[in-house]
Amino acid sequence: MKRLASAVAVLAVALTVGSCATGKDAVVVGGQFEFVAPGGQQTILYDPPSVRGAVTSFSGESLTDPDKQIGIQDYPGKVVVINVWGSWCGPCRAEVNDLQLVADQLGPQGVAVLGLDVRDARAAASDFVRDRHLTYQSIFDPAGRALLGLAGYPRNVVPSTIVLDRDHRVAAVYLTRLRLAEFMRVAQRIATEPAAP
Repeated sequence: MKRLASAVAVLAVALTVGSCATGKDAVVVGGQFEFVAPGGQQTILYDPPSVRGAVTSFSGESLTDPDKQIGIQDYPGKVVVINVWGSWCGPCRAEVNDLQLVADQLGPQGVAVLGLDVRDARAAASDFVRDRHLTYQSIFDPAGRALLGLAGYPRNVVPSTIVLDRDHRVAAVYLTRLRLAEFMRVAQRIATEPAAP
């Protein structure tokens, strides 16, 4: 009987936790973004803007200049597309030209791309950037420390992309390779949103 009671209690907790993950997938804790498992979703849009949690700290060592720290503080008032990548990742190689296109085409609309290179060697990552003529910055984060600024964000999903609105609140998360046409529409929509008063 005790086992049955314990099993029922565990099931009740699991159902409660599961139900929390099916609606809004970001939790605003004091205005901070906290990632919650999306119940199998690969694309998560956080709308309306009032439900978005802010990312207040996200920075790390520049891939191209080890003496320099870069992060979202370098993009005030801009939509920031954070792309988690590695030179060893096949889908990352496939989507990198699309990200450069996003940077080139949407840059004038106030959209910036910021890479986050994970689980990589600096030489391999630097070659990757140079060989593909990437003009946007990347944080070199082999140990995944910068990702700690995104509470609960899965460290093992590569590639993945996080879109911050102009107030650096999480507006969208892609836990998969980007589909350019769909992503451009979403990024353009977020870029047209006014900053919070």
